[in-house]
Amino acid sequence: MKSQKNKNTRAFVFKLWKREVSEEKISEKENEVLSQWQTLAEKELDTIHMQESQERVLAALELYFIKPVKQTPIYQLKKYAYTAAAALILMLSVGGILTYNAFYKPDTYTADSGNRKVYLADGSVVTLLKGAELTVEKSFPASTRIVDLKGDAVFSVAKSKTHPFIVRADGFSTKVLGTVFKISQSGKDKSVLLYEGKVAVSSVGTAVSYLKPNQKWTNFGVTHTAAVISLTIEKKSGLQKVKLLSLSFNDVSFKEVADVMQTNYKIRIVYPKETAEKRITADFTGGTANENMEALAFILGLEVHKEDHIYTLKK
Repeated sequence: MKSQKNKNTRAFVFKLWKREVSEEKISEKENEVLSQWQTLAEKELDTIHMQESQERVLAALELYFIKPVKQTPIYQLKKYAYTAAAALILMLSVGGILTYNAFYKPDTYTADSGNRKVYLADGSVVTLLKGAELTVEKSFPASTRIVDLKGDAVFSVAKSKTHPFIVRADGFSTKVLGTVFKISQSGKDKSVLLYEGKVAVSSVGTAVSYLKPNQKWTNFGVTHTAAVISLTIEKKSGLQKVKLLSLSFNDVSFKEVADVMQTNYKIRIVYPKETAEKRITADFTGGTANENMEALAFILGLEVHKEDHIYTLKK
């Protein structure tokens, strides 16, 4: 019964609302009923409750005669916010990448299929041999002209008395003021061949070597090793004459030292097996094969005996 009464009440209220909206006249009886409801309701509500009730009713009625505005769910707002943030980050990232590439990222030149000439800003010319890679900073040329090289290349460096030119290679570097030279790198084997001018070559664990034209610095493929070789052409035969000018080792196994000396002096060295891994530090600058073998035997605490081109080290 109570449910039916509520239904009747709701129906009556709805009819009144339709008349209010359509501006139809409400009868005296209906006005009287509304007045009674208002008096009864106001007895049970204080001012605050009445205000809240009016606001709730108005908010509910607005849905019927105000065109609804599609509201975006919170998760969609978050989605849009994340999208906008991602777009902003992307723009900043792209801008940063473009800025880095334009102003900071080093220039890299490679010779993939054959030799390639690279003309640097200071007037220097680098001929990259097949497979080589040259890296040049955007700041080049600065007070010191520095480039990085992988592989083999020939450098024709523009002369400058105040701005050294340095080529950083794998484990060694070459410093010049203006000259023409070739850098070769094949596995552990490193070398610098000077055509004209002067260069200073330094590598880890060895002293700096200074080259003159037609001289070559090399490590013979052994770390902590440095040698300077003179390369000249004999006038009569036209053949190249090779002469070892200096040879130094810094904490290198005796076996490796012996291999280098045998190859370059065209000799054979016989030594006790237990000395093979002994570490050797020695400078054989300017000596002959005989003199250098005597010095090596002294370092090892051994005696040396020579027979033809064979040197035998004994206790």
